[in-house]
Amino acid sequence: MTTPAPVTANTLAVPDGRLYYELRGSGPLVAIVGAPMHAAPFAPLADLLAADHTVLTMDPRGHFGSVLDDPEADSTPPLRADDLARLLKHVDAGPAIVLGSSGGAITALALVQAHPQLVQTAVIHEPPLLRLLDDGEHQMALNEETIATYAGGDALGAVRKFMANAGFVMPEEVFLQVFGGEKSPQEVAGDRFFYLHELRGTANWLPDLDVLRATPVHLIIGIGETSAGQVCDRTSRALAAALKLEPVLFPGGHGGFMEDAAKFADRLREIIE
Repeated sequence: MTTPAPVTANTLAVPDGRLYYELRGSGPLVAIVGAPMHAAPFAPLADLLAADHTVLTMDPRGHFGSVLDDPEADSTPPLRADDLARLLKHVDAGPAIVLGSSGGAITALALVQAHPQLVQTAVIHEPPLLRLLDDGEHQMALNEETIATYAGGDALGAVRKFMANAGFVMPEEVFLQVFGGEKSPQEVAGDRFFYLHELRGTANWLPDLDVLRATPVHLIIGIGETSAGQVCDRTSRALAAALKLEPVLFPGGHGGFMEDAAKFADRLREIIE
């Protein structure tokens, strides 16, 4: 068994707070970003990639170690893209290969639009771009119901709605095991920030397709092999069609990097090398 690379953890000051980030390994720079997912769930994938890459992971603004001066401020893709740009410039090992997953994939698209010089290749894994769908208005309305459910005090009900809207199917006993237990204060705060200050601005964001079509950055649209029929499968295919790109399949589903990090890392290496 390979020993994980040592991890250097630090924070970077930004105008409205501090960003927590981790670096491991050496070699070409790979940045892995999620939203709302923080650095920890990406660690197994990052450890594998660190065998031959410098790997940057981070907590997105408002989550865990990335603390904002105003905890009630909203998080948008352009703000998160600026955060990532500041980190990439700070690390100074680019241009980077950027893997963005889910809301982090939208962050990566916003980064490509605003700071293309910092990115060599952007792997856009299952971005929930609802406005690209034919039924986008309906999907955004479902998100508003989810937000209202959380704001009304029914946190577990909000998770149920979010999962159902996304097309994620989970047996009830598994759902309760995953989401029904006691949460840490950081997890509770992260959930609140996501539903009240992040979900709307992320899922309703519309990329500039003309800018993305003309970008010098190598764009790869990734979809989980088992995501067929889910909202993020549909949004990813809609984005790929709009950009005249053929989507690339990755092992597993929406969280394939957690389901089997080794297979996901192997697939990532195939398409970036």
